Amino acid sequence: MDIVERHTDAKDAARTPLLILEAVRSFLDEHGLGTGALEAHRIGEGGGSNFSFLLEREDGTLYVLRRPPRPPLPPSAHDVVRESGLQLALAPHGIRVPNIRAVCEDDSLLGVPFYVMDYIDGDVITTALPPPLDEVPAARRADDLVDTLVEIHAADVRVPALAAFLRPGNYNERQVRRFSQLWELNQTRDLPTVVDVGRWLASNVPEQLPPTVVHGDYRLGNMIVTRTEPDRIAAVLDWEMGAIGDPRADVGYLVATYSEPGGRENPLGTSPVTALQGFPTRNELVERYSSRSGRDVEPLAWFEGLALWKAAVFCEAIYGRYVRGELTADDGRASRFETGVPLLAETAAKLIGA
Repeated sequence: MDIVERHTDAKDAARTPLLILEAVRSFLDEHGLGTGALEAHRIGEGGGSNFSFLLEREDGTLYVLRRPPRPPLPPSAHDVVRESGLQLALAPHGIRVPNIRAVCEDDSLLGVPFYVMDYIDGDVITTALPPPLDEVPAARRADDLVDTLVEIHAADVRVPALAAFLRPGNYNERQVRRFSQLWELNQTRDLPTVVDVGRWLASNVPEQLPPTVVHGDYRLGNMIVTRTEPDRIAAVLDWEMGAIGDPRADVGYLVATYSEPGGRENPLGTSPVTALQGFPTRNELVERYSSRSGRDVEPLAWFEGLALWKAAVFCEAIYGRYVRGELTADDGRASRFETGVPLLAETAAKLIGA
């Protein structure tokens, strides 16, 4: 079971529970977050990313707990303390992030660190559209998806709280080097295309633009939209890959993992609803970003290739956990990555001409 009531229940579980209610309840009480009994259930996409749980106290207060998957974890991955720290640094800049209430760095409670944030009432758009987007194609312009990214990239990274996330050197070069190393750790099979794409990216690294905050996984499925205005983004979620780097990395990721009406298929399979009539094309997304930000995003194909290649490397880690029995068929898209990882690599190769 993923959720148990007591620490003693965890001893008899076939797999280490993700949530122990008595431990979470004690943590919430210590930080003045609601009162009374606690109920919890998992929300959002599962798989190999960090997990989110909706927490409901007896007094009616709602929170969301975010924690990593079960150990063992790849090096430097799933760092929820860092993830929460970046959001806390962004909040004073007016960036639309959840309000984080408490961070637990002590892994004695759940076996891993975690943090708790306010629950935001809204919709996450993936496979279905909320009203009126489901009936009114003209409401699907997704302008705020681009405008929110422009806001993120406008945050002043020189202020101390954000400057703490800045690393020396070229972000683009560092990304290629890091994910090449991760591939050596993550790979479960021989996939030459992944290696070939990585080599091409390493040989063609573009000079970095002036650094900005980079979300790292910027797509519609990581947004909460308001219920009253579903074309308006209430909050940006999942900052696990966040960093200070080249803003084109986010633009490349957004368009590479975007399903456009009548266009090429999104190989990652995220938020397929954007293939419906009324949603903008990839070119329209890029044009709006360039117009609103004043940035030239070329060579965008390099960043699209980087996005898909990184996704292949990351998803191979998830697939590896599935092959080893650490994840089950119920854990998101884990089993689908048997064919999904090669497809991501092949699509990246076509984009960059490698």
